Amino acid sequence: MTRRLRTLLFVCHRFPYPPDRGEKIRIWHVLRHLAQSHRVFLGCLTDDARDRQYIPQVAGICADMGCFPIDKRRQKLRALARVRPGRPLMLDYYDHAPLRRWIADIVARETIDVAYVISTAMAPYVRDLAVPKILDMVDVDSEKWADYATRNPFPARLVWGREARTLRNYEREAARDAARTLLVTAPESEHFVRAVPDMNGRVLPLENGVDLDYFDPSASRFAAPYPGASTADGPWVTMVGNLDYWPNEDAAIWMATSVLPRLRQSRTPPANLAIVGANPGRAVLELGKLPGVLVTGRVDDVRPYLAHADVVVAPLRIARGVQNKVLEGMAMARPVVATQQAFRGIRAEPGRDLLVADGEVAFANAIIAVLDGQHPGMGVAARNAVEAGYAWSRQMARLDTILAEILPP
Repeated sequence: MTRRLRTLLFVCHRFPYPPDRGEKIRIWHVLRHLAQSHRVFLGCLTDDARDRQYIPQVAGICADMGCFPIDKRRQKLRALARVRPGRPLMLDYYDHAPLRRWIADIVARETIDVAYVISTAMAPYVRDLAVPKILDMVDVDSEKWADYATRNPFPARLVWGREARTLRNYEREAARDAARTLLVTAPESEHFVRAVPDMNGRVLPLENGVDLDYFDPSASRFAAPYPGASTADGPWVTMVGNLDYWPNEDAAIWMATSVLPRLRQSRTPPANLAIVGANPGRAVLELGKLPGVLVTGRVDDVRPYLAHADVVVAPLRIARGVQNKVLEGMAMARPVVATQQAFRGIRAEPGRDLLVADGEVAFANAIIAVLDGQHPGMGVAARNAVEAGYAWSRQMARLDTILAEILPP
């Protein structure tokens, strides 16, 4: 007798395609893998109208899909209007009645064997579902809001501080309701378990990976995207990231205004900075007026910018989990310079596979060392490190083991 495919309800806060930003990369690879061995019912939200062109591609791997658009401004206002003591704003920001109704309909007509939920904010959608649940928190978001609170002025720091406190309590509650809770690094998992010791053994790391075929270091396949065609135009230092995410915006501003001037003063011809990423706000667009700064906005393919970068930088001063932008730069066999925050959670050897530095002077000096040819083998070492530890197949094999532990044979 042929055993029926298990049915899996997959709930996430972002449409999973294209995999062009941190969480969407993880969501897509997990979803695609699970769809190979389960009947997947995908319920998700989208705040980008451009996502709709990819609906057929995603729906094609699912048994059914409900994708519901939200307006970011309206959701923020709803969350503020509903504020009440002890409740995180995130829960109401991501609360959406049509998605709740779609999930209720799926549960009423299908026998759900397991639920996989991306992001703590989506946990309420499956709270009353009496099946094994995997909560993929990705990061401990409450820690991110706490970081925001320390770096923003009044009154924003009060809002972020409140969100950190209330979400910290809800994260623990949601984790206790799940059979397994996943975080993107072992240190992040260990940190969470110290706060919730009764969850020991049920909180596990599931790391991100890199699509090693897509991020191939054969730069000859990619035309040079930068202005100028000779070494007389100066080397290119490249930062990649979605710029509607405040830590990326902060990193771009710091890089352009504090680090780049040191690079340009120390070298002839002076270095240039490329800030590559979607949705730059006014503050980032203004950086494009500075000498040597290129702000691209959204690009169809980041690989040419990585392949032809002299140095790839990750100058984040606030970061949680694993930074895909660091792994992708390494996968493209480029020398990478990262802050300690951006490097956190990555299994690589500083000084051999990449350089790690904090502060504008040390960060600039690390870039200068690469540009001066002091680390000629770093790009190859970086690619080797990513191949050894960050193939998606390795992470998905671990996910299969986790599923086998919570589901009956």
